[in-house]
Amino acid sequence: MKHTEQSGLLASREQWLQQMHGDYKKTKHRWRNRVNVVRGSLLLLFFVLWEVGARMGWIDELLFSYPTKVFRQIWEDMVSGSLWPHLGMTVGETAVGFVLGTLLGTLLAVIIWWSPFLSAVLDPYMVVFNSMPKVALGPIFIVMFGAGFTAIVVTTLSITVIITTLVVYNSFCSVDPNLVKVVRSFGASRVQVFFKVILPASFPTVVSTLKVNVGMSWVGVIVGEFLVAKSGLGYLIIYGFQVFNFTLVMSSLLIIAAVATAMYQIVVYLEKRLLSRR
Repeated sequence: MKHTEQSGLLASREQWLQQMHGDYKKTKHRWRNRVNVVRGSLLLLFFVLWEVGARMGWIDELLFSYPTKVFRQIWEDMVSGSLWPHLGMTVGETAVGFVLGTLLGTLLAVIIWWSPFLSAVLDPYMVVFNSMPKVALGPIFIVMFGAGFTAIVVTTLSITVIITTLVVYNSFCSVDPNLVKVVRSFGASRVQVFFKVILPASFPTVVSTLKVNVGMSWVGVIVGEFLVAKSGLGYLIIYGFQVFNFTLVMSSLLIIAAVATAMYQIVVYLEKRLLSRR
């Protein structure tokens, strides 16, 4: 009899927990839907005000164009096929800069964490290099690597590597020192401390750095294409300014925003998958 009552209590408790979890998921789903509705409404309002403002003369139509004209430009470039080589070039440069910047920055953070002496030596240099305008470094990279893909990727790396290194290294240093002391008290080596304590505790920061590097990679690539490229979305922006085709400029900016948003959402999805597995 007593066993039956305990089973009943456990079943009731499990049912209650399932109901609470279901209510939580519904609330979170409703909240996400409201966020998406507001986001979509703000975007739609922006395009409506842009269209109306240009047609009513509130803003300069020659300089800012208007959405219907911009989307027609994008559609015509897609149909004619002239858009795809530029888009493919820019996305390829961004992807390479993003991956290499994240990997090299994380590796450099591990190296300077491993050697406190090296960290003390390199810290002021990293801060100074990070504060330097990368546009000023672009011509140097062009002379060193030639006017092409490599110079643009290196320009991107000059932005992403240092930021990644600083963020990840600070995350390593901010791990609770008491955790390190506990592991070391059991005789753990520096390698074991890193892989058992430092890296797991910093993993969310390392993954979140990917989201920062998406934007930084696009900045680096567009800066590089402004300076040297003969193709790419950055090249289209410069070309549009030169021939006073500001519709081409705005269409290129919208495409950059759309592709960057898609890349960001991919990184967010990967972040959720990696953190859930962790």
